[in-house]
Amino acid sequence: MDKISLIKNPIEPEFREFAELFADALTYPDGLLSQALNHIRQQAGKSMRPILLLLLAKAFGNVTPVTQHAAVALELLHTASLVHDDVVDESGERRGQPSVNASYNNKVAVLVGDYILSATLLHVSFTDNSRILNLIARLGLTLSAGEILQLSNISCAEISEAPYYQVIKQKTAALFANCAAVGALSAGADDAAVERAQQFGENVGIMFQIRDDIFDYFDSKEIGKPTGNDMREGKLTLPVIYALNHRPFESMMNLARKVKLGTINADEIAVLVEYTKQQGGIEYAEESMRRYYDAARQYVEENIKNSEISNALIAYLDYVVNRTK
Repeated sequence: MDKISLIKNPIEPEFREFAELFADALTYPDGLLSQALNHIRQQAGKSMRPILLLLLAKAFGNVTPVTQHAAVALELLHTASLVHDDVVDESGERRGQPSVNASYNNKVAVLVGDYILSATLLHVSFTDNSRILNLIARLGLTLSAGEILQLSNISCAEISEAPYYQVIKQKTAALFANCAAVGALSAGADDAAVERAQQFGENVGIMFQIRDDIFDYFDSKEIGKPTGNDMREGKLTLPVIYALNHRPFESMMNLARKVKLGTINADEIAVLVEYTKQQGGIEYAEESMRRYYDAARQYVEENIKNSEISNALIAYLDYVVNRTK
């Protein structure tokens, strides 16, 4: 049994139901919208966020229709954010395939993203749960604020870990945190349990993003985005932030400034990537990721009493830190 199958094993029928609901939400009868939504469905990932939500719900009770509609809503919100992100970042690829904006154009991508956001609202309404509505609405605010913060950080002269973590907590980690919290909440967990689940989800999201950022320093077609893409987009991530602060060289700081100004070229990116590796930036990022892994694993060991769910969640954590794409 592969790792993903092991993770999904305790929720296999529930995940199939989720997948059907999600596919239905991204289906339109005809025309350009139908084509664009079909394009997005074909780019679907492994659904790590709804898997986390379903596992937490089952850990605290049962997966109900409320759970399922919440899972669909959160994955739709994530999908819409990716479509809009690709427009903002002028990205031509998503998971190794042409992005919506590259396949059609920016206007179509923005409008399709808006359609998916509306589908998010519809599925939130199906939960008929004001607390879940509040969490998901606040998440939408957080994700948007995170995007704007990331843009503002590009022009900020400061190169430190604090703004880096602030961005990933508002973007990637917030989604995982809310999936864990909503999963527990939908199954009837008490407030303290929901809060602990939310912190667990945040730790998972931070490790997930650090692993994603490490990918950008290696040349692999498996990953689905060009190597050095973050730097091309003006982003300095944890490995290079550490290298620049651990052993600063003026020549490397100048390259970092060029990243932020958007004037760096491919050869200069290669130099900065190699410098990051030589200064232990990758190892430092992996150690940082491991700290969040340890905290997340401790949560599972102390709070998840069902051994099947506990084993699946630990396999989930192992997958996140060891994945190759």
